Amino acid sequence: MVTVLTEHGATEVARAGEGGEGLWLGVAEAERATGWSLKAEGFCRREVCVPTPSGREAEFVRGKSVDVVAFWRLMGRPAVRDRSGETWLLGAGARDRTAALETMEAPDFILPDLDGRMHSLSNHRGKKVFLATWASW
Repeated sequence: MVTVLTEHGATEVARAGEGGEGLWLGVAEAERATGWSLKAEGFCRREVCVPTPSGREAEFVRGKSVDVVAFWRLMGRPAVRDRSGETWLLGAGARDRTAALETMEAPDFILPDLDGRMHSLSNHRGKKVFLATWASW
């Protein structure tokens, strides 16, 4: 099992195979982890498709497996893993991060208070919010 972290959260998936620096997942597992699916026109999410480069198909697709990291990097998005290869982070691209900064709207998140009650930032939209953080390191 491998943990894939995206902006939508963590997903546990079964690895379909090994392939150097890549993360080979079955087509269904890749879609579950990333929201992108393999179609005839390429790796797609809603109406956006990233075509497989002509002549390089084997770098991205093998049978019913997809190298998610290869597609992720083809889209100009960062992908990193821990040393063991058990946890992968598939990050947002620079264009997405820039667009989020331009709106000056913080992304939604949920955190517990000191009593363990969960609070979502989106529940406080339109209000002033003071957020104090602390870390022991």
